[in-house]
Amino acid sequence: MPNRRDTLLLTLAALPIMSAASTSAAGHQALTVYIGGYAPKSRGIHRFRLDPVSGALTPQDLTSNELSPSWLALDTGRRLLYSANESGASVGAYALAADGALRPLASAESGGAGPVHLSLHPAGRHLFVANYGGATVAVLPLLDDGRPGAALEVRPTAFAPALRPGPQRAARAPEGSFAISGHDAAHAHMAASDPSGRFVIVCDLGLDLLIVWRFDAATGRLSAPQATPVSPGAGPRHFVFHPQRPELVYVLNEEASSLSWLRLDAAAGRLVPLGEISALPAAFKGTSFASGLLASPDGRQLYSLNRLHDSIAIFDLLADGAPRLRGLEWTRGSYPRSAALDASGRWLLVCNQNSDHVAVFERSSVDGGLRFAEQYGAVGSPAAVVFG
Repeated sequence: MPNRRDTLLLTLAALPIMSAASTSAAGHQALTVYIGGYAPKSRGIHRFRLDPVSGALTPQDLTSNELSPSWLALDTGRRLLYSANESGASVGAYALAADGALRPLASAESGGAGPVHLSLHPAGRHLFVANYGGATVAVLPLLDDGRPGAALEVRPTAFAPALRPGPQRAARAPEGSFAISGHDAAHAHMAASDPSGRFVIVCDLGLDLLIVWRFDAATGRLSAPQATPVSPGAGPRHFVFHPQRPELVYVLNEEASSLSWLRLDAAAGRLVPLGEISALPAAFKGTSFASGLLASPDGRQLYSLNRLHDSIAIFDLLADGAPRLRGLEWTRGSYPRSAALDASGRWLLVCNQNSDHVAVFERSSVDGGLRFAEQYGAVGSPAAVVFG
């Protein structure tokens, strides 16, 4: 009888995959990749070069950062890199040289303990930070040279006295699940603007809430928060917008290992729930923690990560935007924390935190299936990856 990993490998074995030779041409420029991780194994931000034909990762250098840069974000011009320094309650800023090397610019307080996520406003003048330990969302201005300034706003996600943590056990978790972390208090896990730049959405894992603030780009101020609950105990962690339908939001729930989708009602400034499905096989029982979530640039697929099940869930997006779980692919490592797709949508990298490596997959341009490229990059406790 095949084991679980064999089953996962067979799930997509019959799918047509475009080969590297058929989708690349000689002379394509190598891609720059930045990977942050957890101290003490990871000592900063690792820079790699990814071969666009084979997917091979070649280490370039390490920019020292002992504060666990567990989330990374690039500005739209690919000139600046920002890090959420989880053990330092700070945000770091780096300038990118022509060859991709990093030069530290400055750091600023993140507005709370345990910053686990940051993102840039579409206009590039503000940075949003989710502080897990502090249960706050902060708005930091960006100066002309990209350095972050002192926070303009620090708002608690428990913005009303009636808001309380959800139940320890997720109502829609698999049978036998003990994925119960994070519901001791409020915990902000992600903060990002909608594509229009008019709203900032925050996941609070402990409160089982998605909170929408109106955002004034002229002043950097947040106002009029409105909360939308996910299923009890689900633990919303990360979200993405549909690349072609910006009113659709997909939310990955850590404790329920489920994917919710919602519609952003811009007139009312709130989210309207549309549905929720599991990111695990129908027969799965036991504990797994969902983590990373990606949308393909062409808007045809979503990819999410399952820790302990150690898989990539592949969702097809239907004509109405609803996701359908098509299959799963083994991550070739343990405890996948986050992933990234390059701008073309061809190369997908997975940070396998407990295996101390990044695994490389090739995505089919035909149907979005994944093929392991037989390539790894060695990084201790990798937590975040971005393409430069």
